Amino acid sequence: MTQIKVDTVTNAAGTGNPDFADGLTYEGSATSTLNLCEYTSSASEPSSPSNGALWYDTGNSVTKIYANGAWNELTAASGGSASWYGSRGLFIGGYRGSGGSTIIDYISIASTGNATSGATLSVARYDLGSASNGTTAINCGGDAGSGKSNVIDYFTISDTSTAASDFGDLITATQHISAFSDGTYGVFGTGYNTTYSNDIEYVTISTTGNASDFGDATVARQGTGSANDGTYGLFSGGQSSGGYQNVIDYVTIATPANATDFGDLTVEGKNGAGTSDDTRSLFLGRRPSSGAVNTIDYVTTTTTGNATDFGDLTTTHRYNDACSDGTYAVTGGGIVGSGTQGHMDYVTIQTTGNASSFGELSTAGYGCSSCSGAAS
Repeated sequence: MTQIKVDTVTNAAGTGNPDFADGLTYEGSATSTLNLCEYTSSASEPSSPSNGALWYDTGNSVTKIYANGAWNELTAASGGSASWYGSRGLFIGGYRGSGGSTIIDYISIASTGNATSGATLSVARYDLGSASNGTTAINCGGDAGSGKSNVIDYFTISDTSTAASDFGDLITATQHISAFSDGTYGVFGTGYNTTYSNDIEYVTISTTGNASDFGDATVARQGTGSANDGTYGLFSGGQSSGGYQNVIDYVTIATPANATDFGDLTVEGKNGAGTSDDTRSLFLGRRPSSGAVNTIDYVTTTTTGNATDFGDLTTTHRYNDACSDGTYAVTGGGIVGSGTQGHMDYVTIQTTGNASSFGELSTAGYGCSSCSGAAS
């Protein structure tokens, strides 16, 4: 962000103080009429606010200012410090008609529309996990058709034509695996190898090589949804030997260790999506003991506790995944009823409510992984 510093302001003649004949305004209102000391913290709109009043909307965790008869959300300048997401969203691999796929789809998260396919994975697979440092996407595990895969490959997110290259191997070949990153480490956890797994592994994204042991999840399970805020990483839901789970657990990404219980989802289930911004984690869709749900849950990532209802997806589906640019969350692919879909939905992460339609993947599929990063 550019800053302009001024030591002295004078009138046009340079002989005295400036005279703002038309006054200073904000959103068309004179600053002299603004009441910047009026502040309310509540879940509902304050009644009879003055221009310039501030309201912290506790229901959506956002701050708003009142001007010209409406509440306007105050937002931080773009280009935050987070290095694990970006403007380009990726939907990677997946079961796209007949077994695992090498397809990598691209979207601009801030602009609704259909996805475009470009670069490809080094090995076709589905039920894999992906994470990013904003520049490089790494993709681990999955089902390669002949069985569970230990492959980790990587590609440059801004390059839409070069196939992914080998990065290294997981300790254990695993499918139905989840992933997240703090921009330095890529962390992969839970899944199914020879049984339901509580294994968590990690790599340094900037350095190719095999994965190392991170610790264990609180429950051995497959098909979790994952999200993070750059400090803490969350695994949610899943299926274990004891049935479908609603558990959320977390790790500190920079400190390898066993996971700790965080809280519970509002609805148990496996193969739902997870994504996040710097403060809020969303879990979108999933499969309970039968069928699917259109539920979107959310938590404040730094505050342990049970999830809260956010809104609904446009359809009830499972086996979807999701990505974020720090403002919007986009979820794509999955199974609706007995059919495969390529549909994408989106929500504004800091504003609770139902999802809207975003567009379509290049090819319908389920079991894709997803992450985001810089387009250039």
